[in-house]
Amino acid sequence: MSKSRQSTAPNPKERIVQPPRPASAAALLRHFADLRDGTHGGAQSRSDKERLFAAAVPLLDPQARQALEEINTYLLLGTGDVTATGVRRSADGGTEQQAAGIKPIVIRAYFGIGFAHPHLQSGTVGDWPLNVFDEEQAMAELPTLRAVAAANIHNLVLQLGGDVRIIPATVKGVDG
Repeated sequence: MSKSRQSTAPNPKERIVQPPRPASAAALLRHFADLRDGTHGGAQSRSDKERLFAAAVPLLDPQARQALEEINTYLLLGTGDVTATGVRRSADGGTEQQAAGIKPIVIRAYFGIGFAHPHLQSGTVGDWPLNVFDEEQAMAELPTLRAVAAANIHNLVLQLGGDVRIIPATVKGVDG
């Protein structure tokens, strides 16, 4: 006796509505298009790419500062310093981190000499594409910058064998 099966496939006549593309996906698509085309934001020459990079740094500055200020306020209890250098050609932390001999929590935008386009980097976290060309795109990077800063402080704790004493809030018993 054979059983008939009902199809669970969607009706081909029904239109599937896609949600709007998330900003993070749009940023990655810009990055991969640049890799494919050897460009950065449509620019092909190194000097034009550097001009776009120099324009992106101040766009990202408020979001980077916010991500770092959140770490400083809620984890380091204000013992760190949040500073910015702006664009420079060519790196240091709170008192507990300095005493432990570890590097500071940083978010760095850089454009390596042999790179097709710029990247973001943290002290212990690898590269992340920097394809920001306007304020809206810069604001959309705040979650990424928060994740980079959080991963950086987490990695610093792990470098010390899990010693959370570099996190004043944890030492004082502050829990999430």
